[in-house]
Amino acid sequence: MRTATDRPPTVLMTADAVGGVWSYALSLCAALPRIRFVVATMGPRPDTAQREALARLGNVVLEESDWRLEWMAGAAADLAPARRWLSGLARRHAVDLVHVNGYAHAHLEDAPPVLVIAHSDVLSWWQAVYGTAAPAEWDPYRRAARAGLRAADRIVAPSAAALRDVERHYGPLDAPARVIANGVALDAFCPLPKRPVAMAAGRVWDEAKNLAALDRIAGDLAWPVEIAGDTDHPESGALPLARARRLGRVPETEMARLLGEVAIFAAPARYEPFGLAILEAAAAGCALVLGDIPSLRENWDGAALFVPPDDTAALHAALTRLIADPGARTRLQQAAHRRAGPLSLARMAAAYEALYREILALTEAPHPGPLPARGEREGPSPKGWEGEGQGIRCIAGE
Repeated sequence: MRTATDRPPTVLMTADAVGGVWSYALSLCAALPRIRFVVATMGPRPDTAQREALARLGNVVLEESDWRLEWMAGAAADLAPARRWLSGLARRHAVDLVHVNGYAHAHLEDAPPVLVIAHSDVLSWWQAVYGTAAPAEWDPYRRAARAGLRAADRIVAPSAAALRDVERHYGPLDAPARVIANGVALDAFCPLPKRPVAMAAGRVWDEAKNLAALDRIAGDLAWPVEIAGDTDHPESGALPLARARRLGRVPETEMARLLGEVAIFAAPARYEPFGLAILEAAAAGCALVLGDIPSLRENWDGAALFVPPDDTAALHAALTRLIADPGARTRLQQAAHRRAGPLSLARMAAAYEALYREILALTEAPHPGPLPARGEREGPSPKGWEGEGQGIRCIAGE
């Protein structure tokens, strides 16, 4: 096995091609070129553009499968064989660390150290969308996710709110947990001369994104509304837009241009553990109108207008106010752009690289001693690979 003091490790990273996890995984691999990644996909297979984007990275091997994602119908039957598949990949590629962008697949036998990233989860989603606990039919998922969390050597969430949700629904965490806020390549998103348009982006079929609320008021605003993103649910089919202009899935370079030109970006989310599209819009100098939920307050309080997610009248009023008031719109655009500044891809990548080093150093030490208590500052990472690691604080945005 490669060690933290020899050469960069090989990391097996799980991913899916459905939502934001793909963008997160691709960006992290690109930002850490000295680390070798084996990206193992489950669920719907990557499309041609996604495969080509990974192929352009010289440090990534793609392994595809048809195992259902842990939240999909019938996923329980796939969990055991999917875990065996991942364990086999870990052996075949001489993996030093497993980075699981989910929960259930972290419970592996004879695996290297496992890092779990709590991007989102069904129980938190259900509570936020429907206002009640997930029904008993989700008990197998609940048990599998809890087992994955208990198998983890470290746990990361993209916001403090997301970490609280995980603890609320799955109980106290055994492994040390911390927040590493997501990041984007800020220089790819530049404010441009603005068009009189309100825009949103995300999975239209996802009730947590609540983009249907924006569609309902689209015809009643003085400006047009554009929505980018998939309308086709991976299992149940399309959810059409009635009043907003449908843009469909937009390539990354085109999305950066669109956001640079858009005056207002709306995300009236009921549940959003972080919100990469919101960060991209802020970096591009859009005024933000966001759902008033803890995770979005955590990152954007003072730099956005907030509305109760299920109050369509409040959403209409907030957008109408910004459309009618250029001064207020400009102030919010500038505030969002400033707030985006610390949330860079370079910062996120440095935090993950330091965490990888830390995990490997702790597991390889002959007498590592007790692990730091959950929530404590865990200090600077050990030396390894090239130079000193950077300390990681448990604060979003650092």
